[in-house]
Amino acid sequence: MNDTVYVGNAGKDAALDRGWLLGHFKDPADPRHSEDVEIKWGVHPRGDERAHWVTGEARTALLVLVSGRFRVELPGRTVLLAEQGDYVVWGRGVDHSWYAEEESVVLTVRWPSVPGYAASP
Repeated sequence: MNDTVYVGNAGKDAALDRGWLLGHFKDPADPRHSEDVEIKWGVHPRGDERAHWVTGEARTALLVLVSGRFRVELPGRTVLLAEQGDYVVWGRGVDHSWYAEEESVVLTVRWPSVPGYAASP
C-alpha cells in the first residue's frame, strides 16, 4: 500500500469507527485523515433513531440514501428519503434528528471536519 492510497470496504471499515470513513479523527498518517470533510457509511436497522436532536451544528451536511427508507427531522420540516439517491442538505446551525423507517444505508458527508466537535448520541 502506498502511504497516500487506501483501499477498503465501506461496510467493513465503517464498523470500526461508528460508521465514519474519513475525517479529522483518523490518524494524520492515514490517507483518510481530513480536516476539510467527514464521510460516514451509516447502516441503520429498522426503527433505529437518534436518541437526541443534534443542536448547535457547526457543519454543513449532505445525506444520501443508498437503500431503505430514512426520515430526517429538521425544525418545522420532515424529509423522507425513500428512493435510492434521494438526498437532503442543510447548513450550519440547523438542528436535526433522524429515524430509519426501514433497514437503511445512508452516506453522510459533513464539512468542515471540526476537531473537538462531538454531538451527543
